[in-house]
Amino acid sequence: MTDNSVPAQRVTPKDAASLILLDYKGNSPLILLGKRHQGHKFMPGKFVFPGGRVDPSDRQTNVCGTLESHVESRLCDKVLRPSPLKARALALAAIRETFEETGLMIGEKDLGPYQAPPATPWESFEKSEVWPSLEGLEFVARAVTPPGHSKRFDTRFFLTEATRIAHRIEGVAGPESELTELVWVPLQEAKNLDIPRITGMILDEVQLRLDGGLKPYQPVPYFRQIGNTYRRELIA
Repeated sequence: MTDNSVPAQRVTPKDAASLILLDYKGNSPLILLGKRHQGHKFMPGKFVFPGGRVDPSDRQTNVCGTLESHVESRLCDKVLRPSPLKARALALAAIRETFEETGLMIGEKDLGPYQAPPATPWESFEKSEVWPSLEGLEFVARAVTPPGHSKRFDTRFFLTEATRIAHRIEGVAGPESELTELVWVPLQEAKNLDIPRITGMILDEVQLRLDGGLKPYQPVPYFRQIGNTYRRELIA
């Protein structure tokens, strides 16, 4: 049975993750967004943060460092069958999807050879000798695609600095790729792009954190649509 034959209200959201990258080189921080291919059924042509579904290999791959305890505990809140392994997989999904869509590898080099699970997307990290790193990742928001969509995602948004980029592979984004172009833009200018409503809401949350000095241990907003409005809960 295909997705199109399943009543939209019965579609179960899939675990997913996105990564918000901030570059502080200039006078104001820049944020990375990518434009989705017009051929996609889900949010075609929209500017979004890189991200996607959790892959089974995200639970298996080797990693450098650990999640901060407050990050792990909040990732385990309000979920079925919470575990440190699931929290770890969500964070690694954000790192892997960012690489697959942008060519940017978040992690550490010069730690020796990296061994990835065979026949998985992590083999690119092995070839480049980059250890994916969980250090410096902050969990800043969670949002569930509203009912009525043929595809739904339960997405966790992570934030980290561009200084965590250990390696780049050029030419990943392009006319025939999932993301046709990448842009680094000031936060306020990002809101002028063609972005989904939820992306604008997440940008507002990032601005609040920046205004507060990016202090850790802040509650994490959790967005779900009830009727025609988004409900904003807090994961404390």
